[in-house]
Amino acid sequence: MRTQHQRKGRLMTYLSLAALLIAGLIHLLPVAGVLGVTSLQRLYGATVADPNIAILLQHRAVLFGLLAALMLGALIMPAWRVLALALGLVSTSSFVLIALWVGSYNTEIGRVVAVDVVVSVVLAAGLLAAMVSGRSGA
Repeated sequence: MRTQHQRKGRLMTYLSLAALLIAGLIHLLPVAGVLGVTSLQRLYGATVADPNIAILLQHRAVLFGLLAALMLGALIMPAWRVLALALGLVSTSSFVLIALWVGSYNTEIGRVVAVDVVVSVVLAAGLLAAMVSGRSGA
């Protein structure tokens, strides 16, 4: 028979796994930008006429792919979970803060901001849950 402590630990583990899965899948979406300028323009609703900007945005797509791989890998590698959740939280919350700081963004970026606000909350909850479940030995 499981104790209440064990059930709480298992619930916290499931919460952190759900956060990793949701954020990992969302972080896969911008990886399409690697395919080129057309994909980047579709993703961000901005004209990418300067090859230097295209390089930066395509590199950003690769970094999103790496972050998504870390988060999805953490689903089966418990030792990676806190790091993956923390890096995901830094990624999403920093984008929101930068967008708010700069302002005047388009509708597509506004959607990214809205999604990143939600994902930041999910990742923060997942990070807290991972830390709690790590302490409980679950």
